[in-house]
Amino acid sequence: MTLRPALLEDIPALHALRMSVRENKLSDPSKVTPADYEHRLAQPGAGWVAEVQSGIAGFAIADFRTRSIWALFVKPELEGRGIGRALLRQVMQSLVAAGPGTIHLSTEAGTRAERVYIDAGWTQAGRLPNGEIHFICVVPDAV
Repeated sequence: MTLRPALLEDIPALHALRMSVRENKLSDPSKVTPADYEHRLAQPGAGWVAEVQSGIAGFAIADFRTRSIWALFVKPELEGRGIGRALLRQVMQSLVAAGPGTIHLSTEAGTRAERVYIDAGWTQAGRLPNGEIHFICVVPDAV
């Protein structure tokens, strides 16, 4: 597996992967558009792609404005191979480099993603109105 920055030309493949997931499915797929990806990928270091021999295996995208992980998805047939954890580490490095503070993300309860975030030391900070779990990770000031 290789990690590399996500490119604008990756957007169709990223969106297709996003639509293929078994967990954290969009209730309304029209709510995530290519413009949503473009806006975030315009920020250098915001998006990362994991590639394997067969192509894109997963991706993660940060939103520096909201200090959040906007997306982190792995192809369902490649889950459980450490791809999500590697992407999480990489996108966290980008957010940490942006400065100290709290980083946010949300995911559905009872999913593999929930377990990944708990195992990575994220703290559950409640539920969002849509029922997803709100997680936080506090990035301390540089020592």
